[in-house]
Amino acid sequence: MSRISFYDEDLLRTLAPQVVGVLTRRFGDFATAEDAVQEALLAAARQWPDEGVPGNPRGWLIQVASRRMTELVRAEAARRRREDLVTGREPADRRVAPPADAAEPADRDDSLTVLFLCCHPALSPAAAVALTLRCVGGLGTGEIARAFMVPEATMGQRISRAKQRIRASGVPFRLPGPDDEDRERRLGAVLHVLYLIFSEGYATSAGPDLQRVELSQEAIRLARAMRELLPDDSEITGLLALMLLTQARSAARTGPGGELIPLAEQDRGRWDGAAIAEGVALITAALPSGPVGPYQVQAAIAAVHDEAGSAGETDWPQILALYGVLDALVDNPVVSLNRAVALAMVRGPAAGLAAVDALDTAGRLAGHHRLYVVRAHLLEMAGDRAAAVENYRAAAARTASTPEYRYLSIRAARLGTGAATGDSDA
Repeated sequence: MSRISFYDEDLLRTLAPQVVGVLTRRFGDFATAEDAVQEALLAAARQWPDEGVPGNPRGWLIQVASRRMTELVRAEAARRRREDLVTGREPADRRVAPPADAAEPADRDDSLTVLFLCCHPALSPAAAVALTLRCVGGLGTGEIARAFMVPEATMGQRISRAKQRIRASGVPFRLPGPDDEDRERRLGAVLHVLYLIFSEGYATSAGPDLQRVELSQEAIRLARAMRELLPDDSEITGLLALMLLTQARSAARTGPGGELIPLAEQDRGRWDGAAIAEGVALITAALPSGPVGPYQVQAAIAAVHDEAGSAGETDWPQILALYGVLDALVDNPVVSLNRAVALAMVRGPAAGLAAVDALDTAGRLAGHHRLYVVRAHLLEMAGDRAAAVENYRAAAARTASTPEYRYLSIRAARLGTGAATGDSDA
């Protein structure tokens, strides 16, 4: 059997949340609906390569998933009746058929509702990411487990617990309205989950790969869908712009052997000019259109980097000013660490090192490898090679990313050789 084409895989991922939405609305059971849709997606992956994509693929998936949903609901009802008989209770009348609103148009797209459900604030970020990738992204449990380097059984349990938690929350299957008290909180959770998915794809936190392109591309696809459905939300636009402007550098981040290439050393001719142009246009339109939020500011920072013709032409004073705005919007030590780099580029490495030391004293980045990376970089800028080597080695010992470990180790070795021979940048 031939493997389903990339186009058809993308189609399945697009249709997955729509079909989950149809079944959830008809049967009122998100957890069981998601299980049924996963089985329908597997059936499509097996049959479509040989039989061809049906004329109405969405209708095909709804039909197959609905049959499976009915089987699952009947099996559950039978199990409960047996339990009632064993315990002497009167068997309850449990309806198998979908509710009356099943007759509503099947072409209704509930993708955004499903996305909001998967990113419910009751879930931990890790659980919300996993559930979103499965229910909205259409990825299988095994794919998600491999992406986050955990056993498939572990990921399956994480997803199952997330679905049960949503079921227990009793949240209605509808988009939060403008008057709902928790609308902003739930929207913030959705954007945060999409940002986490993108970040894990762009800079994989652990394992042999620097990037997981399918994750970052999926996050961009979902952000585009969010913007289509809520086009006036400036933070959604800002998040999409941030993703595009960051992902535009993806091809230049690795060398021929897969080695990491830092931003200052990248061949900017390999950057994606179309993605940069789209990202710049989006953030230019978003900034004056509504309240300025953190994703818009981060996108503006990315745009300043991407529009510089070379590393030496980067407008660091503007970046420093933008980090000042971002620092005031979010209480995030990683933002403060990035601001320390901008501070060093504008006022010299001593100013940046003082800011890093203040963060270290506060203890909010204790043991984080990024703290050592930044300190090493600034010490190298200051000409203190021995101290830079020490911090590069400390950073390498703390990262779980193989490409980053290699880069930091090589950096330390090269600087260490220079220090041993008396070479200096000063």
